[in-house]
Amino acid sequence: MGKPMLTVRIARWSAEHPWRAIVAWLLFVAICVGAGQVAGTEQADFDDNPKGELATYKSIVDEAGFERPATENVLITAGQGDLDTDEAMAAAADVRARMDALPGVEQVSDPVPSPKGTAVLLNVELAGESDSADERIQPLLDTTADVQRDYPDLRVEQVGGASLDKALSETLGEDFQQAELISIPVTLLIMLLVFGALIAAGVPVLLAMSAVGTALGLSALVSHLIPATQNTASMILLIGMAVGVDYSLFYVRREREERAKGAGHVDAVEIAAATSGHAIVVSGIAVTVAMAGMFVVNDIVFSSIAVGTILVVLAAMIGSITVLPALLAKLGRWVDRPRIPLLWRLSMRTDKEPRFWPAVLRPGLRKPRTTLVVSGGLLAVLAIPAFGMTLNAPSEADLPRSIPIMQTYDRLTEAFPSTGASHEIAIRVPADETAAAESAVDELLGRIEADRGFAHDQPPEVTTAAGGRIVLISAGIPYDGGSARADQSLAQLRTTLLPQTIGTVPGAEFAVSGMTAGENDFVDDMNGALPWVIGFVLLLTFLVMLWAFRAPVIALSAIGLNLLSAGAAYGVLVLVFQNTWAEGLLGFTSSGGITAWLPVILFVTLFGLSMDYHVFVVSRIREAALAGMSTRDAVAAGITRSAGVVTSAAAVMIGVFSVFATLSTIDMKQLGVGLATAILIDATLIRAVLLPALMTVLGSANWWTPRFLRRREHVAPPPAEPKVLEPVG
Repeated sequence: MGKPMLTVRIARWSAEHPWRAIVAWLLFVAICVGAGQVAGTEQADFDDNPKGELATYKSIVDEAGFERPATENVLITAGQGDLDTDEAMAAAADVRARMDALPGVEQVSDPVPSPKGTAVLLNVELAGESDSADERIQPLLDTTADVQRDYPDLRVEQVGGASLDKALSETLGEDFQQAELISIPVTLLIMLLVFGALIAAGVPVLLAMSAVGTALGLSALVSHLIPATQNTASMILLIGMAVGVDYSLFYVRREREERAKGAGHVDAVEIAAATSGHAIVVSGIAVTVAMAGMFVVNDIVFSSIAVGTILVVLAAMIGSITVLPALLAKLGRWVDRPRIPLLWRLSMRTDKEPRFWPAVLRPGLRKPRTTLVVSGGLLAVLAIPAFGMTLNAPSEADLPRSIPIMQTYDRLTEAFPSTGASHEIAIRVPADETAAAESAVDELLGRIEADRGFAHDQPPEVTTAAGGRIVLISAGIPYDGGSARADQSLAQLRTTLLPQTIGTVPGAEFAVSGMTAGENDFVDDMNGALPWVIGFVLLLTFLVMLWAFRAPVIALSAIGLNLLSAGAAYGVLVLVFQNTWAEGLLGFTSSGGITAWLPVILFVTLFGLSMDYHVFVVSRIREAALAGMSTRDAVAAGITRSAGVVTSAAAVMIGVFSVFATLSTIDMKQLGVGLATAILIDATLIRAVLLPALMTVLGSANWWTPRFLRRREHVAPPPAEPKVLEPVG
């Protein structure tokens, strides 16, 4: 007899030395968490990895040695009715006097009335580095609040880059806590419904939480090499709870099933290790490979999320094949205590064979070609709206207006259009062309002032450096930075104004940055990266599945089914978020597009998580085929045996992902809805209808293995047909 596979050897050692395995895991988790807290998390500076035109802009600005200081705006408007100008100017003078006295303030501008006389504005320049201004902004916010209390008939508000960053960080922090507080009880409730016993339900949840804690600690350490972003922790929680619970669920469910058939504790653990444990390793590798696709984007946001999700998947995988066997062996039958009477009876199904799943499978097994065409056509129709997907870069327009500072931002841009957004222009010329450059800059400024696509309530700001070789221009626009009109003014600047003026100077370089330019460039980067990410994930997923099953047809069918699932999820995302009908239901305001980074994240996450179900289901089908069943019977047996646990695992993922659809920011809502929809489609229509129909049509071709891939199988044939322990699906 061949040497037992690695998962079996690990499980046997853990089962025979449970306390060593449990203590070792707890120490590992504690060390990771503690080390992460001591090291702290290095947050990403998005200017550290510039690309394209932004790289040129940064090069010019760095050479000039000029750093724009962080600035804040104090806006004074009427509380009700028309603005009392005298009172507003008195409040402005008070703001200026108090702000000038603060040590963190460099200077405060004179108060400026709005063109329509509805507001007064002061510009506050902060001392110190602009990158860390949000850490020093609280004294200014407190001062603004004090002035507001002294002038109750006015509305005195503050908004700027630092205060926006602070407010957004607080909102995301609250969202993360909300997601954590809701997702854990939801997951525990689903586990109680599945197992009907408190300890059995708690084990997967505790293991998932330990994986999340481990990954958060390790990601903090890694952040000093690859800085973290604001979404990294949310993605670790999202993926960690889903994958961690699923892996434990697969293992615990199989171990219980084998014990119910008479196997001893250690034997049941070893059988679970040889089957579910092996599937967990394959799935973990597949998810890791898929998440690694984000590195292809070569963007700090995606690299950070890739690191976090890979760490949490690996932590969940390692915990499931090491400490979980020890826990199951130590607990023995105590894992089914204390029982919750009604839920326990519902979870046991000892009186009869399951009827629901055979009924679902019947059409696909009897008329597989018809089922394949109808269900595949349905998914294709659902994917059609995806071809009309419009990508939007994250911007202030996407932030919820329930955040008070966003209401202030809207009032500011309405009263002072030029403060809303601007195009930042950097120009560099050779030393012997400074005279020509000066003339070209004058012509550019004249054309900007004559163009309706730019703000006219105040002229562009011009800064000269390096003896006239470098010129920096900040040209305001009277539109929201993410609007179509802002895009038009950017295109006019890049394709017409700059080439026809600065472009005529020999050796001149120029680049445009700013909110609108950054958004357009980001969307272009995403459109360019997505095909490469898809190709990378498809190729490596094929190789992983080929390694796992030694069957090219199985690998190709997994890719095809996942592509259908991803396309349908994209279609649903467009239907929901590019239209307005679901705004009241989900609490968002449609921006007419999908967050630009979402298609990449959704694709790699869906492809990775789909392997949970596909590897597990196909493994059960292969077990039946190795036992001598025909393809049709093996498909029926494998899917029926795995349907309960797949349904439960899908319920966990859908529950966790749905929590994210309730968060404040539209990008998290889109991520939650997209993933929940994809998993729902994948676990039902794909695994219960399309997969059995496709495998039945393919027949023995499913298991065709090229000569160079053939090996001796180590998978033990399954025990006698189970009559118990099928959870209600």
